[in-house]
Amino acid sequence: MRERAFPQGGEKKSMTLSGSCLCGAVRYELSERPVWAHNCHCSRCRKTSGSAFASNLFFKIGAIRYSRGEEHLRSFKPADAERFTHVFCGQCGATLPFFNEARGLVGVPMGSLDDDPSYPPRAHIFVDSKAPWHTICDELPQHPGALGAPPRPRG
Repeated sequence: MRERAFPQGGEKKSMTLSGSCLCGAVRYELSERPVWAHNCHCSRCRKTSGSAFASNLFFKIGAIRYSRGEEHLRSFKPADAERFTHVFCGQCGATLPFFNEARGLVGVPMGSLDDDPSYPPRAHIFVDSKAPWHTICDELPQHPGALGAPPRPRG
């Protein structure tokens, strides 16, 4: 697979990324630079990640290619969800990339990557519904809801 440049300052200039599920039945590769990354604190992302938030890296849909196990992909979309779909491996249950067709993006759970993306999250979203036992300790912008909402003042 050819390497592509990631033009963000301080990050690796070129690389390819790969990822997989916990059992290795599903493997994927990413061939383009990411367009965004954030930490989502909504209740659905907390449930699917089993933690305080989900760190997601976003690419144009055409950037992803499954090299193994696409037949093991399963998904769950709550009936009232506008954009949320949880994609996971049908064998081990690990969270895997999800498609947002309306925005032309694929969201990649950063924990499913086998490689360092050298592209850290740029913001926290849905902080108004974050876990009450979690404190955000970095200086990234904090949005009360989805991106597009103004960041919360720091301090």
